[in-house]
Amino acid sequence: MKKVALIGDSIRLIGYGLKVPELLGEGYTVFQPQDNCRFAKYTLRGFWDWKDGLKDCDVIHWNNGLWDVCELFGDGNFTPIEEYVENMLRIAKLYKQITPNVIFATTTPVRNDNPHNRNSEIERYNAALVPELEKMGIVINDLYGLLSDDLEGNIRGDDKIHLTEKGIDLAAEQVVKFIKELA
Repeated sequence: MKKVALIGDSIRLIGYGLKVPELLGEGYTVFQPQDNCRFAKYTLRGFWDWKDGLKDCDVIHWNNGLWDVCELFGDGNFTPIEEYVENMLRIAKLYKQITPNVIFATTTPVRNDNPHNRNSEIERYNAALVPELEKMGIVINDLYGLLSDDLEGNIRGDDKIHLTEKGIDLAAEQVVKFIKELA
């Protein structure tokens, strides 16, 4: 039996994380927090609370970013890019202590009329982080690239950030593909 962990924000919690366990099928157990892992620093802190669930994982798949790039107050992104990269690298190091099989899912796109997140910023944060993670041997699952070709079809129109059923299906299938390649 292979043990997999899914860590991430609401894109995981109410999105692909709902379908991945079923798609993985028999032979896999899946740990995922019942919590929205929010922004990178929250996930870093959450490692302490989730360490028992993460123990003995064969693969860890994680995402963070939408909360970090969010601009709520008109004074810049919630997490400055340097702090985001630093926290994400700390998370990656902790996960690599558990298993060499760590996958990072790039931050997903939003609808162009999202009032608090901009795809240009998401792309900038992904571009700053991904090369650093690759140097560490982290596998990159490019969910941004997967979903960005059809924003209206993949991203809900009501909140302009969460995945539609189509987007969830696409993301879940790709997450499973990446996990099975490593497990």
